[in-house]
Amino acid sequence: MSRRKTERQLNLVICLLATRRFLTAQQIRAMVAGYEDADSDAAFKRMFERDKKELRDSGIPVETGGGDLWADEEGYRISRSEYVLPEIALLPDEAAVLGLAARAWRHAALGGAATGALLKLRAAGVPIDTGDAPGVIPVLRPDEPAFLPVWQAVRDRRPIEFDYRKPDRSVSRREVEPWGVVNYRGRWYVAGYDRDRASRRVFRLGRVVGEVRTLTSGPPVVVPEGADVRSLVSGESAEPPRLAALRVRPDAGHALRRRALRIVPGARPEQGPGWDLVELAYSDLGRMVGRVAEFGAAVVVEDPPELRAAVLEHVRPVAERALPAEAAAAPAGPVEAAPARKGAASAEQLRRLLLLVPYAHGRDVRVGEVAEYFGLTEKQVLKDLSLLWMCGLPGYTPGDLIEVDLEAAEATGEIIIGNAETLAEPLRLTADEAATLVVGLELLGDMAGAADSDALKRAGEKLRSAAGSAVAELADSVRVRVDMSPQVRELQARAESALRSGQRVHLRYLSGYADAVTERDVDPMRLLVQDGEPFLEGWCRLRSDVRFFRLDRVLDLTVLPVAAEVPADARPRDLSDGVLQRSAADAEVVLLLAPEARWVSEEYVCSEVREEPDGRLRVTLRTPAPDWVRRLALRLGRHARVLSPAGLAERVRTDARRALAANEG
Repeated sequence: MSRRKTERQLNLVICLLATRRFLTAQQIRAMVAGYEDADSDAAFKRMFERDKKELRDSGIPVETGGGDLWADEEGYRISRSEYVLPEIALLPDEAAVLGLAARAWRHAALGGAATGALLKLRAAGVPIDTGDAPGVIPVLRPDEPAFLPVWQAVRDRRPIEFDYRKPDRSVSRREVEPWGVVNYRGRWYVAGYDRDRASRRVFRLGRVVGEVRTLTSGPPVVVPEGADVRSLVSGESAEPPRLAALRVRPDAGHALRRRALRIVPGARPEQGPGWDLVELAYSDLGRMVGRVAEFGAAVVVEDPPELRAAVLEHVRPVAERALPAEAAAAPAGPVEAAPARKGAASAEQLRRLLLLVPYAHGRDVRVGEVAEYFGLTEKQVLKDLSLLWMCGLPGYTPGDLIEVDLEAAEATGEIIIGNAETLAEPLRLTADEAATLVVGLELLGDMAGAADSDALKRAGEKLRSAAGSAVAELADSVRVRVDMSPQVRELQARAESALRSGQRVHLRYLSGYADAVTERDVDPMRLLVQDGEPFLEGWCRLRSDVRFFRLDRVLDLTVLPVAAEVPADARPRDLSDGVLQRSAADAEVVLLLAPEARWVSEEYVCSEVREEPDGRLRVTLRTPAPDWVRRLALRLGRHARVLSPAGLAERVRTDARRALAANEG
């Protein structure tokens, strides 16, 4: 059935491409081989409607118009000008950056679109290299289920409706005219006009509950001229900054020290040796309280009094809390595996045929070469060629059918295709395909050392020109930027220089799990940016293993006059599951979160998330360093409770009591 369907759809494409006038459905039924399988008018109508939809979903522009004036019946055709990919002449450096731009989406929902774009360019003879490249590797992982439908709504200029959960857990229905999608500090947002509230609003996609419904009736969304969706997401006005004075133990509070305006070592000898005075600005009192509280008794508020009082109020409930009677996770219910997504075999084969013919027609190519070029097996190529010679123009006489020398293909691997001029030009890029490449190029342009800026600019201009204005508008509505401080950009530039020159680097590194700084010698392997966070991946000589280092946690990076020596068996990690890698040795920590702390399930990878009847959330974290959760629990205060392990819950209470005593003294 799949083969017959592919054959019928390919014949339909050839017929509609070859005609200059619009053909009615009944004319198509009489002309195109395969529709004779329909044993009734109703069966034909269902078959034809499915075929039209699947062709359009594949990016084939089936037009409607004209037809039979007397019968008032619509007609169909494929305009060659809308079907054919305009010529894109790329220089080698431009082709290289396009391959790198597509890699950004490799592990994302639009990875298929980016791959499809590269395959079509290859069918046009553009030599795109998708292998590993030196420098910075971009990685986009829009894991939120809402991302794809929101992207499509932005693409199609359609309003959307969805349920949205605020941080306080209240859920409300929203009807929004989306203007664009933005990745800001590693999180995805949609910005647009909220119809119910009659104002511009920003919504975090991770807080969308359930399905996003696209509203198909009514006029299309009109984006106001000059609307800057990125500014809407990042431009929330902050309160005027205030100054905090903190007493901090040496070798503690490193995250606070990094943000400090001034550090005075040993500034309060009358209050005991070893305390430093750390001054820093803050604008959000609640956030500052959490930042101070997570360090327990190692950080004490000296000024202002309102901050000290807020910290005391924050830690007191934790210090006075009784330990849970049974500090164990409730038994988990069965987890159903999500069904694997399988594309229709016929649609996949049709796509391959529309790539194969333009590439092989008029060229001296072999089966093995085509298989390697398009990522296929030789068996798939031979199977496609055997179907191709059954297709052609209506009439289907020997002079109408596509000519394929199957014997030569099977015996010597030589591909000889003739009488296929109708399909000899490559199919143009869909909006999604072109937009993924344009967005990827713009992301690369914001990452120092990722690619030659001039090549990026030239490739972007050529791609936009070939794709058309609609695609350019879609790409402009999706903003992905890397928000690095000047200090982090300088570190990235030094690391990129060491990577290219093959030199070892020395890091002073602030651990993400412990409030501690370590000294590391690292042999760089690659740089990457995942959802706005820059990382260095390399062979850590301290741990004798491949490790990731977030550059915003690197306190200093020195390029050493020593050649990097990465062990031969060391391999870059597979990023399909993200930078954070789980291990069988990781400990499990179970937290009970109040609505105010639900963000923990959004910010951190949880192996299980369960709603409780009272509205709280039970989450299970897998971590190699359970003590890290002590700081998280202190930061959350009364809004979180450690359920297990029991020893960790007791240590959190002890830390809270010490912090309470230190700030009351």
